Amino acid sequence: METKFLELTRAQESRAAIEKLYIEMRHLFNRGFYKPSGISGREVSKALLTLRPEIYGSINDPAKVELDGLVYVIDRLPKGIEECRYIKLVSEEGYYSSEFDTIIPPKRKRNCYRIDKEQMFMEITRGRSEIYDILTHLTFLFIESDKIKRRAIDDKDRLTREWVKLSEIVEGETELDESSREVAFTYLSTILGRTFEETKYAYTRMEENSKSNNGLFHVVYWLGKTAIEEEREEKDREISFTSALRERIGHHIYGEIWAWNIKKLLAEKNLLDRPLHIISANLHSVLNSLFAYSALKDAFSGKKLDEIAAELSRPQNKALMEEIEAYAYAHGMYVLHDHTGTNITAQIFDTEKIDIKKLHPDIQCDENYLKNKKPVIFVMDYAFGEQAYEVMDELLKPYHNEGENHHLNVASIAIMGKAGILEGGKGDLMIPNAHVFEGTADNYPFENDCQKADFEGNGLNVYEGAMITVLGTSLQNRDVLSYFKHSSWGAIGLEMEGAHYQKAIQAASQIRKNISKEVVLRYAYYASDNPLITGGTLASGSLGMTGVKPTYLITIDFLNRILKQ
Repeated sequence: METKFLELTRAQESRAAIEKLYIEMRHLFNRGFYKPSGISGREVSKALLTLRPEIYGSINDPAKVELDGLVYVIDRLPKGIEECRYIKLVSEEGYYSSEFDTIIPPKRKRNCYRIDKEQMFMEITRGRSEIYDILTHLTFLFIESDKIKRRAIDDKDRLTREWVKLSEIVEGETELDESSREVAFTYLSTILGRTFEETKYAYTRMEENSKSNNGLFHVVYWLGKTAIEEEREEKDREISFTSALRERIGHHIYGEIWAWNIKKLLAEKNLLDRPLHIISANLHSVLNSLFAYSALKDAFSGKKLDEIAAELSRPQNKALMEEIEAYAYAHGMYVLHDHTGTNITAQIFDTEKIDIKKLHPDIQCDENYLKNKKPVIFVMDYAFGEQAYEVMDELLKPYHNEGENHHLNVASIAIMGKAGILEGGKGDLMIPNAHVFEGTADNYPFENDCQKADFEGNGLNVYEGAMITVLGTSLQNRDVLSYFKHSSWGAIGLEMEGAHYQKAIQAASQIRKNISKEVVLRYAYYASDNPLITGGTLASGSLGMTGVKPTYLITIDFLNRILKQ
C-alpha cells in the first residue's frame, strides 16, 4: 500500500487532537497542577492549535489576536481573570461563607473568588465537563496572551511605543475623552493585529456586559503584561486543583442532594404518586405558557404566546414577570432554588390547581383527563455536559425515606435545548432520533414522541436525524462537523447533554427498573448557531429575539402532549 493512503484526513487529525486534549487535561487534573508555559501546558496548547476550533476563529494566526473568541471566553470566566497568575479550581469548600466577594460570570453559573491580586479560585460543582470547558478557555487565553506579548516587544527586545501608550491608558496616567479614545483604538488595533473597525466592534461587544468584565483595553493589557512578566521576570502562571475537588469529582455528591430535595418536596405536597412529566428547559417558557395570559389577560388579549414572551423579555417589563410569578405561586407552582452546588433551579407545577378555562388558546388540554390523572409538571434548568447524567440518574432513583423506597411515577421526559445546527441557521429546529456520543462507540437511538411534521408550517426550517453529543462545543472544528454531517451518520446538529440524559434514562428504565419502560421521550432543539458557516459560531454573538419563537413552539408542543391524553 502506498504511503499516501496512510495519511490522516483533517477530520481524523482533529478527532485525534480532541482525544489528546482530554487525555492531557485528565492527566493534569490527576497530577494536581501545571504551568501553561511548561511541557504539559505547551502540549495542551499544541493540541488546541492542531484542532483549530471554529469558535476560536483565528487562533492559529500568529499575527492576529482572535477577538470574537476573546469576547466569548471573557463572558464565561470571572471578572479579573486576566490579572491572575494563579488560578485554582476548587470544590465547594466553604468559600461562600467567607469574606471574599462571589464573582459569577454572566454566561456560566459558577461561584468564583478573587483571593488576592494574583489569585482566582473557581468553584467546580458540575462535573468534568466544566473542568474541561474552563481549561480549554484558559488555554485559549494563554495562546492569545503570548501573541499580545510578541506584538508588544520589538526585535530589539524593547517595549513598543503602542504598548507603552496602552499601559499609560490602563494604569490611569492618561485619561480618555471622545477624541483621545479614537487614538487609543489605533494603539490597541496595532497591538492586536486587527483593523480599527474590528477593534471598536470588539470593544462595543465587551461593553454590553461591562459590569462583568474590565473592558477590552484592560483585558488586553493584563493578558500581555502577565505574559511579558513571565518571560522577563520568571513570574510563572500556574493552574492547580485542590485535593477535595479531585476526591469528589464523579461521585454525584451534588446531584444526589439536589434530587433528594426535589423528591422530598413532592412528598410533602402529596405529589409523589401522581404522573410526573419531567422537562429540561429554561425557567420562563413553561411558566409563561401556563400563566402569563391568565395573569395579564387584559394586557395580552389576542396575542400569541411567542409575542407575549417577546414583550416579557424586555427589561422594562420586569414588573409584569413578577406579577406572573405571584399568580403562578397562587395556582400550583413551587420553586426550588438550588443551594447544593448543581446550579439547577427547579419548578414544580400542580396541574390540579391550574384554572384550565383561563389558559391561552394555544394551550390545548383535556379537562376530564386532567381531573382524573392530575399530572405534575417538573421543569429543571439546563444541566452542563456530563452533569446531565448525574442529575437525571439521581432524579430517576426511588425516593428513600424512613427505610422505604418510593418509585416515581414518571410518565414522560422532555428535553428542550439550544444546539449547533449543521444545516440551516439560527432559530431553526432539530428533532433527533438518536444521540451519538463523540469520541466513543456509544450511541443511543430512541423513539421520539416529537415528529418533524409537528413543527412544519411555522416559518422555520425543521430537520430530523441524529444529534452528536460533543465533549465540548468549544472543541469543534469544520472538519469534524463536516464528517458527521456528510458521512453515513447524517448528523443534523451538536449539543453537550443528549447522550448523557439518554444514558441515565435507559439505565433507569431498562436495567435498574426504577421507571417504566413505557416512559414517553421527547427531544427537540433550536439552533443557537451554525459552526459550519463562517462567522456563524456562538462567538459571533447571542441569539437574541430569534430564539423566542422556536422556544415557545417547542414548549407549547410539550405542554399540549402532557395536558391531553
